[in-house]
Amino acid sequence: MKILVTGASCGIGKAIAEKFLSCNHNVVGIDLLPATISHAHYSHFIADIYTDKLPEIDDVDILVNNAGVQNSGRDIDVNLKGTIRVTERYGVRQGIKSVVFVASASATTGSEFPEYAASKGGIVTYMKNVALRLAPFGATSNSISPGGVTTALNDRVMKEEKLWKQIMAETPLEKWASPEEIADWVYFVAVVNKSMTAQDIIIDNGESARAKFVW
Repeated sequence: MKILVTGASCGIGKAIAEKFLSCNHNVVGIDLLPATISHAHYSHFIADIYTDKLPEIDDVDILVNNAGVQNSGRDIDVNLKGTIRVTERYGVRQGIKSVVFVASASATTGSEFPEYAASKGGIVTYMKNVALRLAPFGATSNSISPGGVTTALNDRVMKEEKLWKQIMAETPLEKWASPEEIADWVYFVAVVNKSMTAQDIIIDNGESARAKFVW
């Protein structure tokens, strides 16, 4: 199958792209950054999903909306409006099999930066709208909402012992997910799943049960 992953150059997006490649799919990435994956079945476009013209990519079977920014002043534009642009361009059509959105546990708890939380909450609502429109095609639309993930984006708190202890005190399982674990969830929701649609899955090691944000 042909898989389109936005934000594919690093972190969760790169792990998602590599997961699908390891399962013998063809993967196309879109990112502001150059490609960081070298693979015979991987192709890459450099683009801003909100402001740039989206590349011509035909016959996408699975769309994974992962690209996003945090506390950037552009969170609503990129995370929500950009995601809508991508989904309407590649995802809402006959032939699509699955659309997966990478939202955030803050979409439920509201416990991060205001525009970031709002943008991710909007993604979950939009995901449900997409699910209704894809149902006649027999396709699914779902979101996963990670809590803390061990990516470079979170180095600020991961490398500060005092902040890390505060975060772990708010996390019942006392750990964060790896990008590879999130990629496994995306693969399951997109490929293995055939009957779940319009649902958001929180993967946060129990943190949303408490929802105290430490930064």
